[in-house]
Amino acid sequence: MTVRPARDDDVPAVASLETELFGVDAWSREAVASELLDARRTALVAEVDGAVVAYVVTLDTGDAVDLQRVAVHPAHRRRGLARELLAAVAASRMLLEVGAANTAALAFYASEGFVEIDRRRRYYRDGSDAVVMQRVLEAPAQ
Repeated sequence: MTVRPARDDDVPAVASLETELFGVDAWSREAVASELLDARRTALVAEVDGAVVAYVVTLDTGDAVDLQRVAVHPAHRRRGLARELLAAVAASRMLLEVGAANTAALAFYASEGFVEIDRRRRYYRDGSDAVVMQRVLEAPAQ
């Protein structure tokens, strides 16, 4: 597996993954292009045998990095790809929202050091709640 910065030629593969993984909540192809290529964002992809099978997109807000998306193709899950992508993002403080009913994602983020700090009622299009989570990493000793 190779982790590398996203490029414009990754848009079709990521857009396809978006549709497969997120259905009605998927980013449009135009949104994928914007998210992957916007200078304010960090977008990384993971390739296996030359195919994009996972990606992460973050936004640096100044005091924190906001995790916009981390996604892994179902055939490549449980192999550490999401962990490796998160580890590749330099951030002393990271925030995210995740569906309150998404127990697998909640467990994954907890295992990565995220803790719940808030709830957003009726956050998603279907009316479900979001759990706001935060991970704070200690600054290296100087």
